[in-house]
Amino acid sequence: QPLVSSSEWLQLHGLKRNKLSLSQILSKIGFQHRQDYVTTLGKPVASRYADGLFPQYKRAQDGSVYNLTAKKELILHFVDCLRAAIELYKQRMEWLTSGSRQIFGVIQEECIVIVLDFGTAAPTEFDLCRDALSMVLVEQVAQIAKFNLIRAAQDLLKWQQKSAPVSEHTVKSAVTWLWKLDPVTAASPASSVEALLEAISDEAVSS
Repeated sequence: QPLVSSSEWLQLHGLKRNKLSLSQILSKIGFQHRQDYVTTLGKPVASRYADGLFPQYKRAQDGSVYNLTAKKELILHFVDCLRAAIELYKQRMEWLTSGSRQIFGVIQEECIVIVLDFGTAAPTEFDLCRDALSMVLVEQVAQIAKFNLIRAAQDLLKWQQKSAPVSEHTVKSAVTWLWKLDPVTAASPASSVEALLEAISDEAVSS
């Protein structure tokens, strides 16, 4: 579920309201070719008066046939609307697969704790992890209400004792704290579990 704050997503919802599904478009540019059950014949029979009178479109999903009555201008209008919708979906997909969203997905919750478990990462890997985490803090966490950071280690490390309100100052503070972490910190097999338990002990946290 994408963030509703995205202007592109709001535009897409607007396109939904403008009725751009296949069924909705067909109902505006033509009418369904009907058939009814004829008792004397004992089978459904389709009307024939429209045969050859209108161009027809057969839906692959259910085999229904529509007689197309719209003028070329109306059809071209729907072509333009559909092209605009496709372009917005492309932009949306590019946004969803860029920056921190490509690594972490889209954060939807308003109060989160990020648990950091670097394991035995080499110095270069450690820095790559911190780059990615800095990105998610600036791009996504900055848009929510509250957050905290906890590092899994033999001696548990917490940025704040409890989740803190998001502000420009707290996001910068968290990034600074992140880059001051010691690359080599002793950890036990249970460190990750302890960090997760500590994270969920904060009643304000939703994820």
